[in-house]
Amino acid sequence: MRIPTAVLSLALLATPAIAADTEGTITAVDEERMTITLHDGDTYKLPPEIDMSAISDGMEVVIAYRVDDNGEKQIMDMLLPE
Repeated sequence: MRIPTAVLSLALLATPAIAADTEGTITAVDEERMTITLHDGDTYKLPPEIDMSAISDGMEVVIAYRVDDNGEKQIMDMLLPE
């Protein structure tokens, strides 16, 4: 299955927060809360412009994120390796 390369091409947000990254398998997608959960149990907030139909359980992802003022891990960029 080919995933469009522009699915999650996100601009980096201007913020003083330091970005971090992780990788893993998606175990849950919550469309109402706009979050994904990885195999390690960590949950990450998706940006509002995301195409939710392009992501699903079982997909391997590499994520760049920042922790916002509320302690949520906000995804800044996500790669869906083929």
